[in-house]
Amino acid sequence: MPIKQIGIDIPKVDANNKVRGVAQFGADLSVSSPLHLKVVRSTKHHAKVIKIKTEEASRVKGVERIFTAQDIPGKHLVGTITKDQPVLVSDRVRYVGDPLAIVAAQTIEAAEEAVKKVEILYEDLPSVHTPEEALKPHAPLIHDHGNLLIEFQVVKGDVVAGFKEAEVIVEELYETTWVDHAYMEPDAGIGFMDEEGRVTVVCPSQNVHYDQKEVAGVLSLPLEKVRIIQCATGGGFGGRLDITVQCLLALATYHLKRPVRIVYSREEVFDVISKRHPLTIRYKSGAKKDGRLTAIEVEILGDTGAYASYGATVGIRSAVHATGPYQVPNIKVRSRMAYTNNPWSGAMRGFGVPQIAFAHESQMDLLAKAIQMDPIDFRLKNALTIGSETATGQSLMASVGIGESLRRVKTWRDQLISVSCDSPRPHLRRGIGIGSMWYGIGNTGIANPSTAQIEILPNGEVRLLTGVADIGQGSDTVLLQMASEALGVPIQEIKLIRADTAFTTDAGATSASRQTYISGNAVLQAIRHLKQEILREAASFLQEDEADLFVEDGEVRHRKKRCISLPIREIAKRTQKRFKGEGSYDPETRKLDPQTGQGAPYATYAFATHLAEVEVDTETGKVKVIRVVACHDVGKAIHPQNIVGQIIGGVAMGVGFALMEEYIPGETTSFVNYLIPTSKDVPEVIPILVEDREPSGPFGAKGVGEPALIPSAPAILNAIADAIGERIYHLPANLERVLEAVKKSKRGGKTWQPC
Repeated sequence: MPIKQIGIDIPKVDANNKVRGVAQFGADLSVSSPLHLKVVRSTKHHAKVIKIKTEEASRVKGVERIFTAQDIPGKHLVGTITKDQPVLVSDRVRYVGDPLAIVAAQTIEAAEEAVKKVEILYEDLPSVHTPEEALKPHAPLIHDHGNLLIEFQVVKGDVVAGFKEAEVIVEELYETTWVDHAYMEPDAGIGFMDEEGRVTVVCPSQNVHYDQKEVAGVLSLPLEKVRIIQCATGGGFGGRLDITVQCLLALATYHLKRPVRIVYSREEVFDVISKRHPLTIRYKSGAKKDGRLTAIEVEILGDTGAYASYGATVGIRSAVHATGPYQVPNIKVRSRMAYTNNPWSGAMRGFGVPQIAFAHESQMDLLAKAIQMDPIDFRLKNALTIGSETATGQSLMASVGIGESLRRVKTWRDQLISVSCDSPRPHLRRGIGIGSMWYGIGNTGIANPSTAQIEILPNGEVRLLTGVADIGQGSDTVLLQMASEALGVPIQEIKLIRADTAFTTDAGATSASRQTYISGNAVLQAIRHLKQEILREAASFLQEDEADLFVEDGEVRHRKKRCISLPIREIAKRTQKRFKGEGSYDPETRKLDPQTGQGAPYATYAFATHLAEVEVDTETGKVKVIRVVACHDVGKAIHPQNIVGQIIGGVAMGVGFALMEEYIPGETTSFVNYLIPTSKDVPEVIPILVEDREPSGPFGAKGVGEPALIPSAPAILNAIADAIGERIYHLPANLERVLEAVKKSKRGGKTWQPC
């Protein structure tokens, strides 16, 4: 009987342990008699390090050793793209929080006391704290190669001619701020020497194989002498892509040859873990009065902070996505990322697309209002379709669901308006807003491979091996579903081994919404190879022609002899052989031209539209998001309920991005002064799934992790503008900014109010 798993809402495979509280997160990990690690960090924004004095700290009872940069046997710098971030600073600190030394002690208390007694002698250097200041001539250099990390352009058509053709032009300035990942568990982990003599680190991670390479380089060890294991990870959102605790744990383990443990404090997490890039976006749009877009010109300037991290990726991706999911014939986008002495910015859910979507969706509403056109009809007139050419000159040949998402949301919008009524309290204004988005699945215009293995042991056990890190998004479940249906073996009878460099191969990062699409394809290819191996052995075992045999529903069958039907696991048992299939997949892309940005950066794109209904209290500035209708083109829903969970979580994060989340360097220290949505802030979410199948996707699937977030803030900000008649151009739209907008508003009369 065929095993059906695709499109089925099975229990997530990790749910039982998490619900029962037995899942081991970073701070839960225990190891026998560990030494406790604490980090000595810079208190200066920018300064030369003259001397690190550890003598007094070393005399604290219980301190075993204090490590500085001099104890690093290999490379001193790490970084996902640019190697510019020191594991331990030896010469110059570049932001408040830079690591200078590690204390290893028998107790946490001893380590904390010793940290206070480490004395750092500095020579102050001038610092810069805005990208505009950093890019001025003769600005203090943060890195010797200059303060400009990257400049990237997307140029298509003739933007001057496009604006001459335009009958309406809108130009505005948009600003976003630092946002923290705000995952509930702190960065933490353990290190020890395993039974094979490998330096082993167990910690939260989004890419164990990247971590392994960095640790091996720092310790000057071959890869096989370093082992990284991902523990249960309570949220990532990009914050676990960079090196955090891995090299600190590994360095101490390497020298001490005994178990070590580290747990960051919440204040430390806020100080030293990457943030969402603040962007300043100057956006100019032109359109004809019939609603057709003619040109856009966009200037993006971002603050990558003290170190590069994913700044180049954010700069490029925000430029590539600057048009939104719309056809624009004439385009000029310039994106720059600058170093500053602020906390470093890195990957965070969307890689710059949430920021640019806030701008382009505000522009779409402003243009629609200027030509007196329905904002959804205006978007539909310009929406990408099959055969459209993107800003980078890529022709879209399949799975372009933006139009369908707009039409589905329009039906909801029209129903809400049809039941509108007057508000009994005139200071409460209700509004409705639309936000659309597109998002390229995977890395941008570069190699983006994944690998996987599937094997059947001589005892009949089936094992799926993958380097994919599940950070709560459900990849463990989805990949097992794919393997179960493709192989014809019940999911509960497949053992999953994942994200352990001792057993699994590189699957790339859990980022860019890539794992369902890319690693899913790698799993299916592994299964195809496994079936070929099984058929070769079955032909010999059964003394039949291999061409007459095939695998279906977990059995080897004969095309002509119905009496021949043998489970694949039974073949392994009878032959006492181990069957293994290797799979890999790298989506077809074309590198972006460095001068024009032309190319095919992604093999497929996700599309979505959100509708937000809000209530604004014009006396207090409080915004309540009442309802969000979230329509997503996912290609094919492998696990529909899991996608719904992603969408609801994305909307919740979008509410925070839109209304309250604002990290302020030097001031934000805890969740007391960094506000995130609570359960009472999360609106009613109505998910709608559009399944516009992607031909190259596993079972037609794409991705939804980051797309779930991106349209929420644009829709909420457009709804606020609808409610009060004045637009907010700086996120978050907190109480003060809403009240300021209310004061500016000239709108009067009745506002619509759903009953």
